[in-house]
Parts: sequence; C-alpha cells; structure tokens
Amino acid sequence: MRHPSEPSGPFWSSPYDRVSAGVLAGIIVLVCLSFRDYGISNDEEVQHRYGELIVNYYASGFRDSALFNYYNLFLYGGLFDILAVAAVKVLPFDAFLIRHFLSAMIGVAGIAGCWATARLIAGPRAGLIALIGLALCGPYFGGMFNHTKDVPFAAAMIGAVFFLLRIGRDLPKPRWFDVICFGLMLGAATGLRAMGLLLLGYAGLIVLWWLPRPFRFAEAARFVLLSALRLAPAVVLGYLIMIAAWPWAALAPLNPLRAIFSFAHFHYEIRTIVAGEVYRMADVPWWYVPFYLLIKVPLVVYAGALCAIIASVLAVAHGGLSQLATRHRETAFVAFVALFPVFCEAVTEGPAFTGMRHFIFVLPPLAVLAGVGFDALLDALSPRRWIAAATAAALALIFAWDASLLVRLHPYEYMAYNSLVGGLEGAARRYEMDYWVNMMPEAVRALQDYLGPPQDQSSQVYTVGVCGEKFAFDNYADKRLQAQPGWLEADFFLAPTQMNCDQLVDGRVIATIRRFGVPIGVVKDRRGLKQKALNEPFRSLPQ
Repeated sequence: MRHPSEPSGPFWSSPYDRVSAGVLAGIIVLVCLSFRDYGISNDEEVQHRYGELIVNYYASGFRDSALFNYYNLFLYGGLFDILAVAAVKVLPFDAFLIRHFLSAMIGVAGIAGCWATARLIAGPRAGLIALIGLALCGPYFGGMFNHTKDVPFAAAMIGAVFFLLRIGRDLPKPRWFDVICFGLMLGAATGLRAMGLLLLGYAGLIVLWWLPRPFRFAEAARFVLLSALRLAPAVVLGYLIMIAAWPWAALAPLNPLRAIFSFAHFHYEIRTIVAGEVYRMADVPWWYVPFYLLIKVPLVVYAGALCAIIASVLAVAHGGLSQLATRHRETAFVAFVALFPVFCEAVTEGPAFTGMRHFIFVLPPLAVLAGVGFDALLDALSPRRWIAAATAAALALIFAWDASLLVRLHPYEYMAYNSLVGGLEGAARRYEMDYWVNMMPEAVRALQDYLGPPQDQSSQVYTVGVCGEKFAFDNYADKRLQAQPGWLEADFFLAPTQMNCDQLVDGRVIATIRRFGVPIGVVKDRRGLKQKALNEPFRSLPQ
C-alpha cells in the first residue's frame, strides 16, 4: 500500500523502478540457480534440531520441555527454524537445501526492504543504488544461504525500519496498515534474536524525532501519548509472535532481557583472529566489530553513506534542526540505526567472534545511506551534466567490479574483504576466513574424484579427519568415506585454512580449494604417515 508521501505516479513510471524490479528478479533467478552450491554451516544441524524441539513442545501440549535444555539455544528465538521444519514436512527435498533456499529468499526480501527504505527517503534512484549496494555486499549476499539466523534477522530489522519511517510521517495517527506491518516485523525480529528489542527504542526515537516544533510541553505530551496508544497494538502483536517462536521468552516477562545480558557475558572457549592476532571471544579488543565492518563492506557503500551524512549535516548547518527536511530527518534516523548497535558493542567491549557476522543487520541501513548519499551527490552535480554523467558511470563501473569479485569468489562470497586489507589475498591467515566450513562439499567432491568412482559395493572404506562438523561431512560423502575423530589415525585429512586448521596435521596435499589464488581449504593424503602416527606418544588432535 503506497504512502501518500512516497513518490507519486505508477510504479513503472520511473525507469529506476523498472531497473530495480529487473535486478530483484535477476537476484531471485540467481538464488534459484545457485542455492545448492553452499555448504551446511557448523550451526545448522543444531539449529534445525532446535526447531524440531519447539514443534515437539507445542505438539505435546507443552509437556516435552527438551528445548529448554538443548545447549544454549533457548536464548534465541526459533522463528526461522520453525518455518524450515514446517517446510521440510511438506516438501520432498533435502532439509538443508530447503533451509538454504528459504534463508536466501528471506535475504532477497531484505534487499527489497533496503530498496523500499531508500526509495521512501530519497526516491527511485536512491532505491536502485541501495539495492545494488546491498546485493553486492559479500557478507550479506554470501550469508543469505546459510547464515540462517543473521540474515533473516537483518531482513526483519530493515523491514521494521521501513514501516517506522512511514509511521513517523503520520504521527500521532499513523495508518493501521503501517502499524500492523511494523508489529509483524517486530515479532519476526524478536522471534529470531533478542536484539530485536532495539526496535522498541527505535519506535520511541521516531516519536521524539517527529515531535511538533516549536516545542510546547502540553502539546508534546499529547503527541507522545496519542502516538504510544496508536503503536501499542504493534507491540502486542510483536510480543505474541515472539513468544510463539521463542517459548523460553514466554516463561517469564523479563527473559528476553535476560537473554541479552547472557549474550553480553558469553565466555566460551571460542577463538577468533584479527590482524594476525588470536583472541578468545571474551577478550577481543573494543574495535574488533567496527574494524571487521570497515574491512568487509565494499568501500563504495561507505562513500555513499558518508555523502548522505554530509548532506544532512550541511542541511542542519544551513537551516537548523527546526527546518530540517523530512529526507534529512530520516537519513539521520537510519544513520543512528546503523551506528548505534556497533557503538554499544565497542563501548561495552562485548564478546565477539567470526568477524562481523552478528552485525550483518547493520548492512541494510548502511546500504540505504549509500543510496541516499549518492542520490544527493548526483542531484548536487546535476547542473553540470557531464560531471554528473561521469559520476554515475564511475559508480556503475565500481558496482560492476564488485559484482565480478563476487562471481569469482562464488560460493564463498561471505569471505569478501575490501582493499583496506588487500582483499582476500591480504586477509588470508590474518583474518576470519571460511568459519562456516562452506568448502565442505567442494572438498569432499575433490577427495572422491581423487579416489575415482567406486568399483563395487565392497569398495574399500577410507577414514577422514575432518576439521569441521561430522554431520556436514556425512551429508556430502559417499559410503567409502568415514569421518575419523582421531585425525592422526585417518587416511585423509580435510580442513579449511580458517585459523590455520589445515596446518595442524601433515600429509600430501591432493586438492586445494582456491579463490584469487588464496587457499580456502585443503585435502591431504595421510596414508603414508598413518602408521608412524599410531606409534607416536601423543594423542590425536581434537575436532
């Protein structure tokens, strides 16, 4: 439903909208063609099982409480996992292919939400730039397929921001359609991660940001009260969705807040690497997440976001806050949404690992800012048509270059690094690489090709040490290959280069998975070394 303040005219009247629709359609086609290429992540087995436990909890009439003792997953909402379990029950396909396709399509919805948000703020051209900017962001696009909690959460968050902006324009009496849609997005976000509670604060900020000016206390109080009453149904709807997807949250009203504080004090023996230094997750420096965001996101996105912020600052300097146009108010709000969670993480020095994975949700608002910023830049250059045309052409060339990088990385787009660290080549062995062991299917295929086709049903069985999840290995390996817990006793060793796991066990390298000449994973033949290892007085390395 179109908001009265959105760009007027039919959707197809703008060439930018037509191109945007074509790009989105192309992304959907790309998802359909490529979703089988992505490996099962380290977390997916337990996440899918968590979804099954939630379904069992309801099916048993709340008697089967196993989900509350299943690792620490009760601290998370299970909305995506519930949907995936339901889809698996009705579709005759592999459960993890279904998960990857479902997650990717939700990711596409997040790209559409990014487009819609930028378009709402600054028009169709800004929407197109934001759409392309997010789609070419490796951590987002590559993460769409098997980051099955982080990317759906990011999609829900940007959807909620879109409807909050529409609500803000109509306060204190926003349209019910926008209120209900915000409630749905609020429920989806909190039904995935407790961090979705940020949306309640963002809703309060929208109300304050749109207070009538000049400020009069009585009028402001009435405005806040009416706005709160109008938004209350959205909060109720969001809460109901949250507790349905997150049974632990329903056990006590404060459990969602307890989950947030629990995350802030995670102290598992998980290690991570940044700038060549290895840290425990609880000991990472305060700049860990901001720095990973800086080096993982395409620099063109930051250039556009900077243009948007500069344009808004100049508008404030020229006319003051009281005269600030809607476009600049909303730009400031989106900038806050993008920066505030990262600021909190840095100030509190919270635990972190796997780079910026848990902050994928700030990528869509960054892309929105990029779209708005480049649109403002092109507007400013429009009196000088040749300069504006050259700027637009340069932007298109940069986007084309970024697209070519992702094509060459496929299916490891989430490992993309920008030129601040020298791309993937500069990041190798100094930063997080294939932490999801996405190389598993390619490595298993390489090993099976090395062994040749099985001759008969009684083919020899080979043991394989796997630096990764046994479940994922078993999903791709044929009957000749058996995962071996003791790596040194195995016939073969399969490992990603993440945290130098490939260097923990010797062997003759028979296959190397590379992108841009950088090893991502290796397969080693240990059959000549196995007997020696059996006689050595030390244990196998743990998985």
